[in-house]
Amino acid sequence: MNKLMELYRDRIVGAISGLDRIRFRGTLRWLASERGMGTFMNQARILLKDFSGWVNGLTAQVRDSCESRAKDLGIEVRYLMSSGVDKEKLARQIAADKRITEGSICLLSVVEPCIAPMVKGNKASKKLELVMAPRKCVFVYHYFNDPVFGFGHVRIQSWAPFNIFICLNGRHWLERQLQKQGIDYVKDGNCFVRIEDIAAAQVLLHEQLKTDWAKLLNGLALGSCPALSQILRPLEPEYYWSADETEWATDIMFKSVEALEELFPSFVHHAMRVCDSSSVMKYLGRRNLAGAAPDEVISDYRRRYEGIRVKHSVNYNSVKMYNKSGSLLRIETTINNTRDFKVFRSPNDDEGKPASWQKMRKGVSDLHRRCEVSQQCNDRYGDALAAAQVEEKLKEVVSSACNKVVKEGKRYRGLNPWQ
Repeated sequence: MNKLMELYRDRIVGAISGLDRIRFRGTLRWLASERGMGTFMNQARILLKDFSGWVNGLTAQVRDSCESRAKDLGIEVRYLMSSGVDKEKLARQIAADKRITEGSICLLSVVEPCIAPMVKGNKASKKLELVMAPRKCVFVYHYFNDPVFGFGHVRIQSWAPFNIFICLNGRHWLERQLQKQGIDYVKDGNCFVRIEDIAAAQVLLHEQLKTDWAKLLNGLALGSCPALSQILRPLEPEYYWSADETEWATDIMFKSVEALEELFPSFVHHAMRVCDSSSVMKYLGRRNLAGAAPDEVISDYRRRYEGIRVKHSVNYNSVKMYNKSGSLLRIETTINNTRDFKVFRSPNDDEGKPASWQKMRKGVSDLHRRCEVSQQCNDRYGDALAAAQVEEKLKEVVSSACNKVVKEGKRYRGLNPWQ
C-alpha cells in the first residue's frame, strides 16, 4: 500500500484501515451437534420422548423474554410475514420515522430456515433417535443504534441450539469514537469522505481491536434476551463466540473526484487484465505450489450505481476494489474461511506446549491476527495497483499546442487536430 500512497501522494489526502462489517456467531457448543445434544440431555435427565415438549418450553421462554425486554425498552415489536423483507432497511425507516438517533430501535420476528435438533423414529432399529436436520423456526432481530458501537443488530434463533448472530460495523463504531473525541468528519453511508484528523482516526480504529469481544457480545446478547442465561439451568453452558465473516477495509481519500477518476479506469484494467490467478492467490496469502491441486480463483467486474467493483476470490475469501462517494478508493479483504491463514500460538491453547504456526480459527481469540493478515492482503493488492499503467490522454499531451500564442505582437491561432 505504501507504493500506491507514495506514487500518488500529490493526489491523496490520506487513508484509514480498519474493520468494516463483521458478523459474529454465538454457539452453545454442547447443543450444536447430535452427540453434544445427547450428552446434554443425559446430564439434564431429559428423555428423547420428552424432547419436543422440553424444547418448545425453552422456545417460549426465549420469545417471551425478547418481547418483554422490548416492552421495557419501549420499542416497536413487529412480526414479518416474509423472510425476504429487507430488515435493515425497515429498521432504519422505523428509526427515521420515530426520530431514534440513539438506543434500541425495534424488535422484528420472522420464520427462517435453520439447522436444528429433532427426534425421529428409526424404522430399522425401531427406536427414537436425535438428528440434526434442516427445518424452520422463528428468529428474533433486535436492531439498535448503540451510543458506543453505532448501528447493528442481534439475531436470536428461538429454537435449539439457540444460536446468536451479532452484526456490527467498525465504521459506525468509528463515527461514535470521532464524536466523542470532537473530531470533525464527513460520512457517506459506511465510509468517511473527510476526517479532520486522519492519524487520530487510525488510532481509534486500532483501539477497537483491544476489545474484550466475549464480554461485549455476551452483553449485547443478554441485553436483547435476558432469559438466555437461565433457560438451561441447572446446567450453565457458555456461548463460544466466533467471527463468521469479517471485512477489513482500507479507504484512500483523494483530494477530488477528478483526481481519482483519472486513475480509476487504469486500476480496473490492471485488476482484470494483468492480475492473473497466481497473483490473486499471492494477494490472499496463498502459494501456488507445484503439483498441488489448484484452488478455484475467480475475478469478476461489476458496475453498480455507486461505482465499479472488481473482486478476486479464493476459497470463500476475497479482496476487492471499488470507488465510493466519488473521491474514495476502497480496498477490502473479506475472510470467511480462516483455515487458509496461520496464527502463531500453542496447539489447542495449551500453554504447556511450545507455540508454533497453527491454522487460524474463527474464534474471537484469533481475531486480532485475522485483522493483521487482512491488512497484509490489502497492502499487497494496493502495491500491485501501483504498477498500473496510467498514461496521459492524447488530448492532455497536445493541449499546449492547441492554445493560441502571441509572438512579436502578432497572434497565432492554436492547432486543432480534431478537425
